[in-house]
Amino acid sequence: MAFKYKRVMLKLSGEILAGDERFGLGYAAINSICAEIASVAKERIEIAMVVGGGNFIRGAQAVDQGMDRVQADNMGMLATVINALALQDALERIGMPTRVQTAIESRTIAEPFIRRRALRHLEKGRIVIFAAGVGSPYFSTDTAAALRASEIKADCLLKATKVNGIYDRDPKQFAEAKLLPEVSYADALQMRLKVMDAAAFSLCMENRMPIIVFDMLERGNLRKLLVEGADIGSTVSE
Repeated sequence: MAFKYKRVMLKLSGEILAGDERFGLGYAAINSICAEIASVAKERIEIAMVVGGGNFIRGAQAVDQGMDRVQADNMGMLATVINALALQDALERIGMPTRVQTAIESRTIAEPFIRRRALRHLEKGRIVIFAAGVGSPYFSTDTAAALRASEIKADCLLKATKVNGIYDRDPKQFAEAKLLPEVSYADALQMRLKVMDAAAFSLCMENRMPIIVFDMLERGNLRKLLVEGADIGSTVSE
């Protein structure tokens, strides 16, 4: 069966991994997410992931409390490594071969990021989890996802969220908010959409990388999107 997207980059936030716990690791949420990922990977769709660390520390909040920005970002990058290892463990417990690559060297627990090695893992059917962002402060994990997606020549970047797409205004505050099935890169930047930062949008625009924003918490959405070809969420493209 031919799929529209053969190789995808899935961006997961740390908050999604926390589940109902709101802080730390929500094991029920992680197991559920990994079961969905495994269901898609078994169809021989190549999956890479970038994971955030907001379930442990949010750099912006730490800076507001007086912490040095570089120090806060370094702590956030280390938090993503914890999340990546948790995802790896959950995936491997259900039989999915997985590799973690980090932008900050952590050789005793993960591979360093090496593009050619990552590509080889994907070709062999392994799920690759990229951790520690880009390895430098001042860059979000959204930007890391856009960068890694471009480097591995992914067919699209999937932005997993808690809402079912992009709205013209905050649906939590405005009942009349409208879902936007399609948005251009230029409009996304002009509207200053908070779903991703400007650097991530710009990088995707430069590399013509489609972004699909969808609700990861709706069971079966990932499979519907990638395997069944359903129109889910919002697509940011040219």
